[in-house]
Amino acid sequence: MTNLGVQGYEVWRNPQLYMVGAQPLCTQIPGLSPGQAKLCQLYQDHMSSVGRGARAGIAECQWQFRYRRWNCSTVEDSTVFGPVLQIGSREAAFAHSIAAAGVVHSISRACREGQLSSCGCSRALRPKNLNQEWIWGGCGDNIEYGYKFTQGFVDVREREKNYKRGSREQGRSLMNLHNNEAGRRAVIKKARVTCKCHGVSGSCSLVTCWQQLASFREIGDFMKDKYDGATEVRVNKRGRLQVKNAQYNLPTANDLVYLDESPDYCLRNKTIGSFGTYGRPCNRTSAGMDGCNLMCCGRGYNTLKTTVKERCKCKFHWCCHVECKTCIKTVDVHTCK
Repeated sequence: MTNLGVQGYEVWRNPQLYMVGAQPLCTQIPGLSPGQAKLCQLYQDHMSSVGRGARAGIAECQWQFRYRRWNCSTVEDSTVFGPVLQIGSREAAFAHSIAAAGVVHSISRACREGQLSSCGCSRALRPKNLNQEWIWGGCGDNIEYGYKFTQGFVDVREREKNYKRGSREQGRSLMNLHNNEAGRRAVIKKARVTCKCHGVSGSCSLVTCWQQLASFREIGDFMKDKYDGATEVRVNKRGRLQVKNAQYNLPTANDLVYLDESPDYCLRNKTIGSFGTYGRPCNRTSAGMDGCNLMCCGRGYNTLKTTVKERCKCKFHWCCHVECKTCIKTVDVHTCK
């Protein structure tokens, strides 16, 4: 989402500022490309949903990487993640894809809820395998519209650039476009048909079905798997991306691609935007990425005893409330040196 909310796009911070008739105008929003500014003017009522989608993408990124050395930390400027995403790494690939997915998800839901003037409920065709006796046409999430709008708004930034064929800059632009598409497709792939019974006393004499978005957490989990299996690519002289190592399979449009190896996130480095892992909490007993050995990069960890309060010894009283006591216990908190 270096195009919208990850770097150089302010809508996600204060989406209420960019509703219809509000100031500042689209041309004054920091970070919008000329093409995005034009689309903003045409679809001002979409900007609040774009902002919500961008913020959802950032929040999901932080959830998925909460136990990783790079944890999607944001900075207090318009770049959102700082210079770390200037590197064409797996992390940049994930950030672009989850941002695009967030906007598709938000716009699709806003259509269904009647918040946008140019779309409404989904017009998706009836699934061929749906029971013929069931009614198709409940007010579904308009994923088709969400996909098309996001494709135009997000990708225009890359498409309006004019790079030399085969150049490093063109390769990065192609990488961004590919990962934007992967994020959009993830929303479509994880969507499902939902049905509801109608009838007296639950007789289910009538069944209505519609298209429904998956939860954004489910989409985030799916994209995290794509991150783990991302393919390293390079740009060739014809201006196309190709697999860097011929032994690996060609990535599909649903997969993530990256140009550069990830930097070392162990130590603080302002140049690349790494915060390092000093002071990060870790799990002393885990052998995974959240474990103190890996999280702390072999530097060791500090242990601090602290007291926590929690509800305990809860009892259910008829009828109808639960009564709990407050227990205080001492726990060990481990943080990286």
